[in-house]
Amino acid sequence: MTYGKRLKKAYETVDTQKVYELDEAIQVIKGTASAKFDETVDIAVKIGVDPKQSDQMVRGAVSLPAGTGKTLTVAVFAKGPKAEEAKKAGADLVGDEDLAADIMVGKINFQRLIATPDMMGVVGRLGKVLGPKGLMPNPKLGTVTMAVADAVKAAKAGQVQFRVDPSAVVHAGIGKASFGADQIKQNVEAFIKALLALKPASAKGVYLQRITLSTTQGVGVKVSVSSVAG
Repeated sequence: MTYGKRLKKAYETVDTQKVYELDEAIQVIKGTASAKFDETVDIAVKIGVDPKQSDQMVRGAVSLPAGTGKTLTVAVFAKGPKAEEAKKAGADLVGDEDLAADIMVGKINFQRLIATPDMMGVVGRLGKVLGPKGLMPNPKLGTVTMAVADAVKAAKAGQVQFRVDPSAVVHAGIGKASFGADQIKQNVEAFIKALLALKPASAKGVYLQRITLSTTQGVGVKVSVSSVAG
């Protein structure tokens, strides 16, 4: 495998076999972030579940203390007073049948979709379009709710959604390389705390098995689980 000069240099300066304490791992990934843009800090957590079992499908959302470093475009399905609440809270798109019509023809210019429960009949017809993109509102994620203003504000303030993939790994973007080390640490700890709270009762053995931090164009750095959730 061949690497670009930037990535090759990162591999030369990072011990990919070493398991770093969280504070040191953060300094390493910040030190190797050298792209011309502000790279995203990503976390990947291997958890002890079987995603094929419906009762072990870990999925949730967490509001990160330091935010994510980017602002989501938020759309809301709502009518009447709830539509007005959503607009006042900062929603970028608010509608019902008109919004559904736009989505059906491929106008999906948003990253988070929220709906009031009474609108799920309309939203349900869009499942084949929204589902593959991970945009379908879900009560477990707080995106099917009457508290639309709170949901919009949370999305805008840095809430991230996550779900375990088929290989039992949970991925999320938890900040930017330009963040201070303390900000990244707070976000990592908040993410792991949220993940722990969702541990399925049926999951056996070690739940948090491996944690890796990286930046968009950086090298994955292994993080000691005990230094995060000790």
